[in-house]
Amino acid sequence: MHLKHFLQFNDFNGDEFEYLFERTRWIKQEFKQYRRYWPLAGKTLAMIFDKHSTRTRLSFEAGMHQLGGAAIYLPTKDTQLGRGEPVEDAAKVMSRMVDVITIRTYEQDIVRRFAENSIVPVINGLTDENHPCQILSDIFTFMEYRGDIAGKTIAWIGDSNNVCNTWLQAAEIFNFKVHVSTPPGYEIKPECVGLSGLNHYEKFSCPHEAVKNADLVTTDVWTSMGFEAETEARMNDFADFCVDSEMMACANRDALFMHCLPAHRGEEVSADVIDGPQSVVWDEAENRMHTQKALMEYLLLGKIG
Repeated sequence: MHLKHFLQFNDFNGDEFEYLFERTRWIKQEFKQYRRYWPLAGKTLAMIFDKHSTRTRLSFEAGMHQLGGAAIYLPTKDTQLGRGEPVEDAAKVMSRMVDVITIRTYEQDIVRRFAENSIVPVINGLTDENHPCQILSDIFTFMEYRGDIAGKTIAWIGDSNNVCNTWLQAAEIFNFKVHVSTPPGYEIKPECVGLSGLNHYEKFSCPHEAVKNADLVTTDVWTSMGFEAETEARMNDFADFCVDSEMMACANRDALFMHCLPAHRGEEVSADVIDGPQSVVWDEAENRMHTQKALMEYLLLGKIG
């Protein structure tokens, strides 16, 4: 199979995502029925993490074990990368010892350089610019509840961060609309998104206007990892951007709520929303594992059947 990486969402096309979602549905069903499925027996995943993690680490590590393989967790500080070894050198060595590599780091350029020097598939577990595995799970979760996402409206409220950027890439592939509402100074940076056009998103200064007629409302923490020095300023700047029941009432009656977690109740989302009937955050979190299992299977084995 031709070597393929998943560094940002638009590395795959619509047909590939359709296949991944079909595989995810089947793999998840097998998991729920306690049926063993070990297509990656004898395969090893290396997880190189610069940033703290709960869901990304657990979903990849547990997922690889459930597929019959092994996973090795490598915090950067415990490797020679933490002492200045060139990314290119690390990639050439590590990719000779394992079958697939997930990287969770800061600059997108790091995963790009690593992939360029790797002889095995590389997966972006999160960078400051992109979070493709999260949106893979989010779209699958939406489809589980509401079917086809094409033609729908997603409202993004808060910082135009890596998750927002990835939603915008996904909108072009799946043909849905993203309403983006950010405080002044936190707007979308087109150079960080990599869009081919401007037809699939619209900017709103008022978050309540952004969620009107939305089929999904989603947000993230106000201060992402690496921006902790800005916490106090961000608390003031984002004060009117909490997704609460009043804001959700502006969306479609059956609109879903998502959050990639961890969440701060009372800041970016109120407790009655994230713990309420429209929230699907727990399914969204679990589906990280199932979609990533399908992703690793595809990168290592190609299309099955």
